[in-house]
Amino acid sequence: MLYSATSPAEAVGLTFPQCHLPETGWGMVTLKETCPVSGRKWTESGERHDRRGLKSREVDKDRLVPIPPVLVAFLRAHVDEFGTVPDGRHFANERGGLLGSSSYWRVWQEARKLALPPDKMASPLARRPYDLRSTYITSWLRAGLPVAKVARRAGNSAEVIHRNCAGCLDDSEEGNNRKIEMAMGWMT
Repeated sequence: MLYSATSPAEAVGLTFPQCHLPETGWGMVTLKETCPVSGRKWTESGERHDRRGLKSREVDKDRLVPIPPVLVAFLRAHVDEFGTVPDGRHFANERGGLLGSSSYWRVWQEARKLALPPDKMASPLARRPYDLRSTYITSWLRAGLPVAKVARRAGNSAEVIHRNCAGCLDDSEEGNNRKIEMAMGWMT
């Protein structure tokens, strides 16, 4: 989710055919659907996950997302080690079904405890798996990508990007202050 700016509901449905994973360099994922957890009584199929088109798009519209070499390598290694489930998905629960939010939420909470020092653990930093998406979108903005390009990659409008994603990185104020100092010639 971090290196593709996908939502959890997009990531759980990702299939091998949707991924262009070259030996070297940047790859591409073609997102085609989202699989949110709705609950059995709220889906037409009677399954916990609802299979839908991408948010704010026509059902048959895809979203192309360039992915960096680190994610290409990770996905290649994952497929080499674990393969895919029969329908081609990269990630599955223990029975081969769609990975549920309660499963990845539990793992996320344990990983967060191991990865963050206590002061950051108490902060909102990376509180939810979805925050990975916002963090990567913010990194695109900080790298200087135009907001329109970021919005296209993320599958959002420029308004949503401005409102929700521009301040999601920890300690961004210090970095912004340095940029202002450089622009003003105040660097010592």
